[in-house]
Amino acid sequence: MHIKKISLFQSVMLALGSLIGSGWLFGSWKATKIAGPAAILSWLVGGFIIGIIAYTYIEIGAMFPEAGGMSKYAQYSHGSLLGFIAAWANWVSLITLIPIEAVAAVQYMSTWPWSWATWTHKLLANGVVTTSGLFVVFGFIIVFTLLNYWSVKVLTHFTSLISVFKIGMPVLTIILLTMSGFHPANYGTNFHEFFPYGTATIFSATSAAGIIFSFDAFQTVINMGAEIEHPEKNILRGITISLLISGVLYVCLQSTFITAIPPHILAAQGWHGLDFSSPFADLAMLLGLNWLSVLLYMDAFVSPFGTGVSFVANASRALFALESNHHLPHWLGKLHAKYRIPRRAMVADTVLSIVMVTVFRSWAVLATVLSTATLIAYLTGPVTAVSLRKLGAHLYRPVKLRSLNWIAPIAFMLTSLAVYWAMWPTTIEVILIILIGLPFYFYFEWRNGFSELRAAIKPAMWMLVYLVFISVMSYAGAHEFNGVGWLVYPWDNVLIGVCSLGFYYWGIHSWTTTDLAAAEKVNAQVARNDATWHED
Repeated sequence: MHIKKISLFQSVMLALGSLIGSGWLFGSWKATKIAGPAAILSWLVGGFIIGIIAYTYIEIGAMFPEAGGMSKYAQYSHGSLLGFIAAWANWVSLITLIPIEAVAAVQYMSTWPWSWATWTHKLLANGVVTTSGLFVVFGFIIVFTLLNYWSVKVLTHFTSLISVFKIGMPVLTIILLTMSGFHPANYGTNFHEFFPYGTATIFSATSAAGIIFSFDAFQTVINMGAEIEHPEKNILRGITISLLISGVLYVCLQSTFITAIPPHILAAQGWHGLDFSSPFADLAMLLGLNWLSVLLYMDAFVSPFGTGVSFVANASRALFALESNHHLPHWLGKLHAKYRIPRRAMVADTVLSIVMVTVFRSWAVLATVLSTATLIAYLTGPVTAVSLRKLGAHLYRPVKLRSLNWIAPIAFMLTSLAVYWAMWPTTIEVILIILIGLPFYFYFEWRNGFSELRAAIKPAMWMLVYLVFISVMSYAGAHEFNGVGWLVYPWDNVLIGVCSLGFYYWGIHSWTTTDLAAAEKVNAQVARNDATWHED
């Protein structure tokens, strides 16, 4: 049976459907509250970090275009234990983002100003979803799943349509708010006015304001690599185009928010005093653009909705990949015979998302704590990409990155700093969530007679020690990053950067060939497909 593949346009729309979610509606406001006008630098820093991380995944993504690929690469280079840690961390972040977007949609609904929508005001109380709101969240999660349940074709048609709207609304907001209120003097005229709360806030805002979270969804293209047309070309193109479009939008939105604030409000309240329930919609009403605020309230529902749909697809493929590493029940990895979709994994993700949001009912808690798990998973990308250059030099590479050898250590260092910027106690909370998954790994190792454990521990040791290291550094870090102050900014960043390079070089010298055969099998199919494509 011929399975219709995802085109380049559809893959870009799918990525943008994930990238442009609740982040743009809240991120600019929160970043401004933290860093003032210097928040625009936070978006540049966050976008650069994610861009350089994505760069290290392009080569291995084209080599191994498979469902849930982000959850498999580390196993190919460093064995089952590191592969499980990376896959579990990545899956936890993805499964959390499903209820995050559902909660975001409900939170925006709770601020609808129309008389017929007064019932929505009871969905949220003090930033926490109420019991009645919880059932609405459940409804969103179920709808997210149903739109993915039958086929990739339904998913891509839905996300392509909704992504056009999601891109159009930020552009319209930028144009209209700039025309109605443009105060470039809000950026300040000296160093203190531009950095009213110091330079450290530029970095802390990347995590606390959801900036890295807003860029994180580039992996949508990689996780669906097996379903993309000509992955040897379109993985690179899809990631690059979607990140550039979203990056330009985010920076322009941040600048628009800064310059649209009336100066008399800043004089009275300062940047820390900006308190909006629905930032851009409130700002539109403040400037007399009531009809724009209506559109923004609607988009505040549509954007999280579209992102939630996309992440159901990502999470199911990540769980499918996690099972294929043979450390979860086999039934989770079964593909539907007709649609070739991991339906059982999708249903399991839905149930766990409902459980998770029942426990954690706050968007802020879900976003700031669990999205950091993605950064832990991303640490393995640069290490795996360079390690495969050594242990898999014979493998077919549709894309070979010229600058990988020097960009990879920079990507690892910046990812480590981003984990630190998430601030204590987020780091230790994320690590504990990762440790929760290890009993599954050891249980299935026990069932298999610990056949792989001895060979898997040594290649993963660098990561295990690293997790202890970054937890200690976060606790001992500067007050600006919520540490106890044993380290002083900016020397805390210098120390972590230098030490992280040591872990990187430890990692690239810890590779193993235990899972190389599986990598060769996937890669051989890519070589055959590429040869056929060139013949055609």
